[in-house]
Amino acid sequence: MKVITVGNNKGGVGKTMCSFQLVCHLAHQGHKVLVIDLDSQANLSSTLGVNIQRTLIPEWLIGDVKATEIMLPVEGKEEYVQNIKLIPASRHMANLAKLLILSEAEVRKNAGRKERLLKMRLKEVENMFDFVVIDTPPMLGDELIMSLVASDKILIPTQAQDYSIDGLEELMDTFEIIKESENPALEFAIVPSMVNPRRKIERQRLEELSQSFSVTPMIRNLVEMQESVALKKPVFKFNANSKGRRDYEALWDSLGL
Repeated sequence: MKVITVGNNKGGVGKTMCSFQLVCHLAHQGHKVLVIDLDSQANLSSTLGVNIQRTLIPEWLIGDVKATEIMLPVEGKEEYVQNIKLIPASRHMANLAKLLILSEAEVRKNAGRKERLLKMRLKEVENMFDFVVIDTPPMLGDELIMSLVASDKILIPTQAQDYSIDGLEELMDTFEIIKESENPALEFAIVPSMVNPRRKIERQRLEELSQSFSVTPMIRNLVEMQESVALKKPVFKFNANSKGRRDYEALWDSLGL
């Protein structure tokens, strides 16, 4: 079972868009996929057609419930949808940090450190799925740290703009700490997202990114990307001339997915 986190400590960079496309692509390839939405905004959950009042992810992480008790099917009539199960988010995710503090003694006894909780819980389902895709909130909190410890790879959607690039430094520092202390096999790929290649400044920033990091093919800022989410229709269902479909096909090819 391979675990992929989609994360960035900055919002508005196309993180949930990337997660949605990845989940649907993998399921369409015939893989069994578990989706874990750790973002209290629950955008990925709603895009997959699931809206709940209260998530039990915090209770799952501390061991009060099992993963199979909180997995839900996703909405859709397409055949690939049958390959997807979702552990959905809700606003209740905002209580995670408080619950971890209250359960600190139990967490230390079972996992040693709270950062290892998600990795430990995923062992429950390692024979049920080929991939786990985790969408994380736009901050360097417990959710993202736990995901990094549990993952094989993190995809980092990043706009080709100054603030987005500057924000990478803190995330990459954290990545290196996790890689050194908890997860030496962890890999990353920076995904240039929502790019307008006609703008000279964005082309320059992409060049700077590629000189410093492992950078995938870009995902352009296209209207059809927003249509994909609004219609809950992944871009591989668009016609063969779709620019968005071609962008994501190039991305998956570069990642070996």
